[in-house]
Amino acid sequence: MKVPLLDLKQQLNYLREDILKAVTRVIDSTTYIQGPEVSFLEHEIAAYCGVENGVGVSSGTDALLVSLMALGIGPGDQVLTTPYSFFATMGVVLRLGAIPVFVDIDPVSFNIDPVAMEEVLSRDHDRKIKAILPVHLYGQCADMEAIMKSAHQYELPVIEDAAQAIGAEYPMNRDTGDGMKVQWKKAGSMGLAGCFSFFPSKNLGGIGDGGMVVTHDGAFADKIRILLNHGASPKYYHGQVGGNFRLDPIQAAVLRIKMTYLGQWHRARRENADRYNRMFTETDLVQNNFLALPQAVYLKKQLEGNMSGAGENFHIYNQYVLRVNRRDALLDWLRSQDIGCEVYYPVALHQQKCLGASFPVQSFHQAEKAASETIALPIYPELTAEMQEYVVDKIVEFYRQ
Repeated sequence: MKVPLLDLKQQLNYLREDILKAVTRVIDSTTYIQGPEVSFLEHEIAAYCGVENGVGVSSGTDALLVSLMALGIGPGDQVLTTPYSFFATMGVVLRLGAIPVFVDIDPVSFNIDPVAMEEVLSRDHDRKIKAILPVHLYGQCADMEAIMKSAHQYELPVIEDAAQAIGAEYPMNRDTGDGMKVQWKKAGSMGLAGCFSFFPSKNLGGIGDGGMVVTHDGAFADKIRILLNHGASPKYYHGQVGGNFRLDPIQAAVLRIKMTYLGQWHRARRENADRYNRMFTETDLVQNNFLALPQAVYLKKQLEGNMSGAGENFHIYNQYVLRVNRRDALLDWLRSQDIGCEVYYPVALHQQKCLGASFPVQSFHQAEKAASETIALPIYPELTAEMQEYVVDKIVEFYRQ
């Protein structure tokens, strides 16, 4: 049996006609830059996230970049972030001449550790750190309540890297006047801004690159709108240097179609994750410490009775990531059995060669451990139970050889 890591053809089978109509509509309109499709998508994404403003951009990377530009981040400034993420999280900081300040991750969620973050902020006596850039990795929110508490204390803006987490929900405690109550907030809606990627492999993926910045702050959104068009306001008058960060209207039109399926796809991914969990638990692999299952930390808290509310998308499983023994050998074995799998990410950001000799040598134990132990299995919505059984059977076979 062949089990791909991702199979977009299955999704395309029932979307093809609508996508072709949408693309044709854009082509026939001859509005190939910006236009109504982009505006409609901006409003729809903003409403979905529970914020007032959405600004379409050319990629998830550019969403992060233009957000930092709008903050005025530049040479010598420091941005606090995680060492365990896709390169763009660090890359946008370096492109602006700024310096990434890393904080180790929580070993359960793989997201930035807010306790370690607070320790770093408390030592920043010269106030060189100008922003906090947490990542909602694999489809589960970072601990935003603790992060926002520190951000408020040190008066720092928070830009959420939610590239893998559109629709993921976080239980934020709020004083409603009748006492503290939990409000489930969507990724991207809790900081100053949230940045999304529409790369094809995402839960909401386009047919090319695309991204979005969402924010409650209208003035911040206006800054981004100017920056994404070379800093021009009005046209041909450049008060600042921006870039060409515009979202393509063809991508917007396709994404508007896919938005109507997003809730269904989230549910399917959760169901697939639950099925994997059940099947792995029925083996002896977990008990014998051959592997550790991913944990939906906010679901666990909800089930333990520590919160009320009706959070559904506590984890949207953009990736289903295991910790495993003999990771590289297992990777080779699964690929030899026609099972798609991937390592996200084999080298932590603080270990990347591009940082150069001038960057201080650092060690972040949990990030390095995750980089050496984790493997992602297929989790896309169209994955069948039979395919998952095959994956689990082959992993069991590997460890019993």
